[in-house]
Amino acid sequence: MEILHISAECYPAAKAGGLGDVVGALPKYLNKVGEDTAVIMPKHSTKWLNAQEYREIIRGTVRLGTSYAQYSVEECLNKTLGFDLYVVNAPHYFDRSNLYTDERGVGFNDDVERWLTFQQAVLHWVMGMIDKPQVLHCHDYHTGLIPFMLKCCPEYSILEDMPTVFTIHNGEYQGAFSWQKMHLLPFFIQETSGLLDWNGTINPMACAVKCCSKLTTVSPSYMEELRQNSGGLEWLMNNETHKSGGVLNGIDNQVWNPATDPMLDHKLGKDFKKYKAANKKAICEKFGIRNDVPVFTFIGRIVGEKGADLLPSAMSRILFETPNAAFIVLGTGDPSVSDALRHIAYNYNNNCGVALEYNETLAHQLYAGSDFLLMPSRVEPCGLNQMYALRYGTIPIVRAVGGLKDTVVDYASPQGGQGICFTHVSVDDCVHAIHRALRLYWDTPPLFSALQQHITTIDHSWEQSALAYAGIYGDIGG
Repeated sequence: MEILHISAECYPAAKAGGLGDVVGALPKYLNKVGEDTAVIMPKHSTKWLNAQEYREIIRGTVRLGTSYAQYSVEECLNKTLGFDLYVVNAPHYFDRSNLYTDERGVGFNDDVERWLTFQQAVLHWVMGMIDKPQVLHCHDYHTGLIPFMLKCCPEYSILEDMPTVFTIHNGEYQGAFSWQKMHLLPFFIQETSGLLDWNGTINPMACAVKCCSKLTTVSPSYMEELRQNSGGLEWLMNNETHKSGGVLNGIDNQVWNPATDPMLDHKLGKDFKKYKAANKKAICEKFGIRNDVPVFTFIGRIVGEKGADLLPSAMSRILFETPNAAFIVLGTGDPSVSDALRHIAYNYNNNCGVALEYNETLAHQLYAGSDFLLMPSRVEPCGLNQMYALRYGTIPIVRAVGGLKDTVVDYASPQGGQGICFTHVSVDDCVHAIHRALRLYWDTPPLFSALQQHITTIDHSWEQSALAYAGIYGDIGG
């Protein structure tokens, strides 16, 4: 292989969010443009990973202070993904159905040991290869210590000249831990300890930013935003401008294709209106809500980062004012927000439905059947949901932040656009945007219908992003 992607997630093997979607698609499209690309990830105990067959490649141990963790690297024999997939099998640390939290939603207390085991197992495997990768592409803090280990750990000195790309998918999660756990790290040259440190902790994300050959984010606007607000890394992000840039994510048009999507009972044919009407009827029947009004949907994690805390108040205000709207929420997260959403669904049962779960099939059906998609995000490094919505003819209503700003222009702008945008993270701004959508739907049906059909023609596929990354690999020697 030429490029090895190292990630905690990869769709369809294991996914908690956009990271999984990206790592499940980008390597496929890199292979299409001539980059020989593979992925390695932990062997989580997910349904998909448990159903596969594997071939063991190596077996070994990783030192964690005074103890050792056993692992094996295995090749997944499923060759339908569009790239080769490898897994690190460390049962004590990754034999868990959830990727990052326990059943209560609480983070695991052995995260440092988990990710150190994974990263070192990957490097042990790479060291033993006859034909080594030309570039290691590391994703998010779970892999953030790899660039440091290559440069500063004698155990991995054979790899010290190997270029690395580090991509920040979400700068909110940096993986910082106390120096009291320094003994868990592989032996490193003591003079380089400053590369590990940020604000008195060992910070894998900050370390990766310092040590990687090339730094990317998942949209150009998010890179600019991190230079202004990145949880304490602002100076560092500005200091590393010379090697950094944003590459907008794409979507996998083979997976997200309303004409062929196996998760849809009513696929897109020659009659667009018939496709939307049939899918809208199906989702409204599923939730027991009206289908003769515009349907607004939220899909994603119910957390403050996504602006989900705005939803109960915004939905209540709209439904109190008018019966001519309906809402559907799909996702999991904050218990208090979830309870408030249940309460609204109970009080407005003809106009509101909630599914507090992760459901990939239902998500596809909602993209196809909804009229509008709500994304009131506080932070959105790239955002893929708005691209899925566009592909399926659902108009996105977004806060102009990060990748949302890069992919959705307000339809009323002089040059035309794809959706409805608002500026502030507030209930008032969100409600105003919904009112604009209601006027578009009820007062100008021809414009609404034309916009729905137009947005399905916008190309947000991975081809351009893959070519951009291929150029980055070439610049650093890959």
